[in-house]
Parts: sequence; C-alpha cells; structure tokens
Amino acid sequence: MIRIDAHELYQVLELTPPEQNILLVGKHGIGKSEIISHFYRQRQNLPVIPFFLGQMSDPGDLIGLLHKDEETGRSVFLPPYWWPAPDQAVVLFLDELNRARPEILQAVQDLTLNKTLAGKALPPGSIVIAAVNAGEEYQLTELDPALVSRFNLYEFAPTVEDWLLWASEKDVDSRVLTFIQQHSEYLDGDNPDADTAISTAGLVKTPDRRAWVKVSNFVGNHKVLEDIHFKLIAGMVGSRSSLAFRQSLASQRGLSPEQLLLQFVKHRSQLKELDIHDFASLNEQVLLWLNAGHCPEKKADNARKNLLKYLQYLRNAKQQEAIAHFSSLVQGTKFSNAMGFIAESLDLIDFLSEYLEAIKV
Repeated sequence: MIRIDAHELYQVLELTPPEQNILLVGKHGIGKSEIISHFYRQRQNLPVIPFFLGQMSDPGDLIGLLHKDEETGRSVFLPPYWWPAPDQAVVLFLDELNRARPEILQAVQDLTLNKTLAGKALPPGSIVIAAVNAGEEYQLTELDPALVSRFNLYEFAPTVEDWLLWASEKDVDSRVLTFIQQHSEYLDGDNPDADTAISTAGLVKTPDRRAWVKVSNFVGNHKVLEDIHFKLIAGMVGSRSSLAFRQSLASQRGLSPEQLLLQFVKHRSQLKELDIHDFASLNEQVLLWLNAGHCPEKKADNARKNLLKYLQYLRNAKQQEAIAHFSSLVQGTKFSNAMGFIAESLDLIDFLSEYLEAIKV
C-alpha cells in the first residue's frame, strides 16, 4: 500500500480525476476528514457530505426510502435528504467503511462502480472518497476485494511536521506546540496506561492529534496550570502523556518566535542560556510561526532584520550546527511560505547562501 503524508494527500486529491474513487487507511484522529473537508470546501468550492457508516443502521439514510409511485404503480426510492440538485456536483465522504453493515456496503458497491444510488445518478463531477480506521479493533466487516478494487488505495500517515505546521496555522497553544515538537512520541500514542483502573475495565486512553487540540483549547484559558488541570488533561490524553506534558512545562526555556523576531534586543541576553537542542527547537518554532503567516505585515521588515541578528549571533557564538539546522529546515518544501518571507531580504539570503549551497552539495 502506498503511504502518503498530509502534503501528498492534498496533491492526490488535486490530481485524481472525479471518476476515480479514493480509499484512505489510517489511524483515528489524524486529520483525514479535516483535510478532505478543507480541500474540497475551501479550494474546490464543493459541498462535502460525510457519512459515518459505522453508525448507520438503515441504508435508507444513504439511498433514500422506498415509495410507491401513484402514477405508475411502481416502487421507487425517494431521494434522501442530502441529495443534490442535478447540476451540483458533491463529494461523498464515506467514513468508517470497514464498520459498515453488509446491506450498507451493497449500496456502496453500486455507488463506487457507477456513481449511482438506487438507480439515481449523482450529478456529473461528483466524487466518492472513503476512509478506513486502521487496527483490528475497528474491523467489524470484512471488505469485499471487488469493492476495494474500485478504489485507489493509500495509507494516510501524516508526519509530526505535518501536524506542527497545521497546529501553528490554527494557533494551537504554544505550550502544547513546544511539547509535541520536543516529544513527538506523544503525538500518536499507542501505549495504554496499563496501571489505571480504567484499563482494568477494558478502557484505555491514549493521545492522538484530535486530543491534543482539546488540550490546547483547555489550557488556553489557564495561564497557570495546577494539579486539577493536569488531571483533566489526563482524561483527554492519558495519564502518562499528561505527566510528560507537566514535566516538560517545568523544564521549558527559551524565547518565543515573537520575542526573537519582534523584540530581539530586549530578549537577546536569554540566548546565552540555550544549548544546541534549545536552538534547534527555536529554529523550528520560528519557521512554523513565519510559515503560518503570524508576522504582522507592518513589522515584517523589522522581523527580517532581527532574524539576521539572531543568525549572526549564532555565528559569533560558534553555533554553526544551529545555523546549518535552520538552513536545512528552510529548504524543505513544507516551509515554502517561510522561505518566501526570508527571500524578501537580500541580506538574509546572502548570509544563508553558503549553508544552502552546502546542503545542495
């Protein structure tokens, strides 16, 4: 199975013809539905109609209800509530395909082959995308190979960097962002809290990307976190992750991107306290911040000057490895917006040129 990350998923959605169907396989809570919804609604201006097939007990919700036509005396299916206008192409997102009941899957068979449901054709240009949650605990219905063959099949495995880029754009709390940046093993946790009473009851709580957004929304209302706050966080991501998050907050140090780029002179002295790992973390935070477009336009020129001062500080402090790390990151395609920001300054480009050339070689 071909594995794709978030950036590649956008490309797959862009390049796949409407007549072809897509099936994504991946863990729960990693952003499948959000990317699909964002791409088609925001970029293609197409309505997305989601169906959670694992929760659907009656195929009538998908295909409509049987009805007697009084004129012909024949039985016909009334259009379901979501049925589009004849000229309105839609995107049908069939989530939890491997949890669907057999009678639901029969309707999906016809849909994927002919773009029809109960004899009614979808408007031209309509798209069918399905998703399967990976893991044996989700597999309630074995999918027919004939059905699977009607999809282009991809394993969706977004990287930690994918999530950090997304989280920065969505203004996820900086404490959560820094924690995941420095402890990426907790982003998609697989290890249960085996020593808790919850686990003995057959329930486990492990972190996922959706859960960390809940943590961000929660801590955003609390500048200072106390014992009770971490207990609530444990309910969102599990005890081990909550404890690790708490320990990380106690040891976090360094500047924020805003302090570095907008108030460099005021906070420059704090750089003396940082080591190579701190600089690597700060480099990534700066690029995430710039890539998300958080820098106010009126302060952009000043931010570029301060970025140059920061890099010059690293050179004078003989932190060549930190400069090389920054240069390597900015070369990545996922930081293209940040690179565009930096490219507005010839002084920055001249400074980084020798490191960029070294990377290319």
